[in-house]
Amino acid sequence: MQSGGDYSNGFHGELDRVEEKQLPGLSSFGRAKRRSTRGGAHDPRGGLTNGFMVSDQLGEQNPLETQKSPPPCTDFDVAYFHSYAHVGIHEEMIKDRARTETYKEAIMQHQSFIQGKVVVDVGCGTGILSIFCAQAGAKRVYAVDASDIAVQANEVVKANGLSDKVIVLHGRVEDVEIDEEVDVIISEWMGYMLLYESMLGSVITARDRWLKPGGLILPSHATLYMAPVSHPDRYSHSIDFWRNVYGIDMSAMMQLAKQCAFEEPSVESISGENVLTWPEVVKHIDCQTVKIQELDSVIASYKFKSMMRAPMHGFGFWFDVEFSEPASSPAKTTSATSVASGSSSMTMSPSREGNQKKRSNPSDALVLSTSPEAPPTHWQQTIVYLYDPVDVEQDQVIEGSVTLSQSKENRRFMNIHLEYSSAGRSFVKESVMR
Repeated sequence: MQSGGDYSNGFHGELDRVEEKQLPGLSSFGRAKRRSTRGGAHDPRGGLTNGFMVSDQLGEQNPLETQKSPPPCTDFDVAYFHSYAHVGIHEEMIKDRARTETYKEAIMQHQSFIQGKVVVDVGCGTGILSIFCAQAGAKRVYAVDASDIAVQANEVVKANGLSDKVIVLHGRVEDVEIDEEVDVIISEWMGYMLLYESMLGSVITARDRWLKPGGLILPSHATLYMAPVSHPDRYSHSIDFWRNVYGIDMSAMMQLAKQCAFEEPSVESISGENVLTWPEVVKHIDCQTVKIQELDSVIASYKFKSMMRAPMHGFGFWFDVEFSEPASSPAKTTSATSVASGSSSMTMSPSREGNQKKRSNPSDALVLSTSPEAPPTHWQQTIVYLYDPVDVEQDQVIEGSVTLSQSKENRRFMNIHLEYSSAGRSFVKESVMR
């Protein structure tokens, strides 16, 4: 789904493009360590490599309707799954209290949907969310992971005496077999800038293969935001440093330094003070209805008005995910409080009605936010830096469009195409998140 309808920001016009020149072959400077996705098969043939078989534990059951052939597991996928076998990635995610405690609270808040029901955990990692679901009374939890971390997850399940409830499946969601419908899908699928890693596709596949009509998906919704940012300290640290190095004029290094520092998106933490305008929605996702094809290319137009006079150094991106019941479920009788509140001015734009339609009842939803004003998470924020800052005045309009598309080189990577115009000058910035 492209950024139209309720989520359109209303910019329709050709930009007089001035391309930002790039030097070939240089990677980004100081790039944060990337996460990689857990939803696909370590064995390229899609076999269950550790023999955690489903049918042996479920008895006689009728298999669901045969699905079309799954997409092949590429060498990039194999490398990606292998990266999730490292314990450090899982340690970082589990120690992210905003992330982990929000998921635990969401499971307990929706205990009535989970108790006595069948759950699938897509990309289970160490199995912690599967165990939370078992503790909430799930009848059975299928913990699916393509990475070799599934071996450790199985041991964790055994150590907690939950082998009768939690069944670890080592393989891609696209390849493993579950011979029954499930009531709940839970997954921590979000990558940097929400869509990096392309793991949402595995959640959609699980939904289409196994979820009962009216079943619960946690999280239920996701929204990606963007806004212009000013970050003079970062620019000074990376670029202006070269003007005078121990008394030596090394400004000849500045163009190369810009390329190295700002060619690729940067994952880092900023504060609300760095944000020049109200944010706008790039993409809103309803996990019950989103189609895989919608994620191939996401296009959004934007039109910002600067709240201050400052140099604009780039565009910041962050996201919220919401944990709410299916639309057909009975109304909630109690309200939940977000562990990582996303209800600040950074997450909702008051100037655009369409940006506010993503929640039927915002005060009722449990939200995990990666906004600059929310408690910090390991996702931080993603900044697409310009090679040279653009000076903007208070109330100056900044408008353009952004296109996020899966890389043809590797679908786990994301191409970013930014067009922006301000004060009569128009530019294009292209980068790849890899």
